[in-house]
Amino acid sequence: MDTFDIGGELTVGRLGFGAMRITGEDIIGDPDSPETAREVLRRAAELIDLVDTADSYGPGVSERLIGDTLAPYDDVVVATKGGLLRNRDGEWLPCGDPDYLKNAALCSLDRLRTDRIDLYQLHTPDPDVDFEASVTALAELKDDGVIEHVGVSNVDVDQLDLARDHVEIATVQNRYNVAYREEAAVLDACEGYGIGFIPWYPLAAGDLDSVAGLAEIAEAHDTTAQAVALAWLLERSPVTLPIPGTSNVEHLEANVAAADLSLTDEELILVDEIK
Repeated sequence: MDTFDIGGELTVGRLGFGAMRITGEDIIGDPDSPETAREVLRRAAELIDLVDTADSYGPGVSERLIGDTLAPYDDVVVATKGGLLRNRDGEWLPCGDPDYLKNAALCSLDRLRTDRIDLYQLHTPDPDVDFEASVTALAELKDDGVIEHVGVSNVDVDQLDLARDHVEIATVQNRYNVAYREEAAVLDACEGYGIGFIPWYPLAAGDLDSVAGLAEIAEAHDTTAQAVALAWLLERSPVTLPIPGTSNVEHLEANVAAADLSLTDEELILVDEIK
């Protein structure tokens, strides 16, 4: 598997694991089988070396399972995010208040059972809080040794550039997949800056079978449309770090196998042309 150096320091394979789906229904509460979730995490740690989560997954459930199962993290880089609140209705509510972010990072530190978070990302800009203030809070967390590297999520190019004025940005995590490419300008900016681009929703929640062209390419390789979509993301740019998530070991293994799928130049052009 090709590798990427997050922040120029943390070398990881370019296909990681997104730990949102190891929680309960609607990403609220505990999973039906915590032991199955732990099995998925243990297998993930055997296959890959980048695990991405957030304090809002559960909330707190995903981080806690990761901490209980994988800490100490000898061979795994753990990335988490702060800046979204949850309620019992399942809403995702931005909260970029600097004091809240600093407190949230300390809570993540505790749940993940670590002394320092490898990569801490602002989950989303808060329209009611000055973006620079939110980013500065993360910069101060880095200065204090609470986090090693800073990332931002759900930003446009102008916000990325503004964040870079205040702290070194190691990653950007935006929505991007075969069927949704509206963040292409952000990806191109990340490539130009040497910043890792973590496409969330890389498999469109598995809803890719109806995307014209993918099925034919998948059939030619005796694989799935999802594997083709992941292979395309890896080919799209040397800075892409897809993090497909699942609550199933079999699906996890199938996703990781996509890193070994080589698409021909003609197939890559066909996927590039999908609208």
